[in-house]
Amino acid sequence: MASEPRLTTGEKAKVAWYVARMAKRGIADDRQTGRVYQGDLERKVERVIEQARKREERAAKKNGK
Repeated sequence: MASEPRLTTGEKAKVAWYVARMAKRGIADDRQTGRVYQGDLERKVERVIEQARKREERAAKKNGK
């Protein structure tokens, strides 16, 4: 796996928001009906990280690194 990209402040805020929503869902789970589905939020976090990775690749190409 490639190294983790540096996130901008906005990207960090988005990831923190999604993680907070995952935690809220986890707390709301009563454990009687099973696990709460969090795949949608996990995909959103992955999408933010992937966009940051692409942004860094574009910047590296532009700077000739």
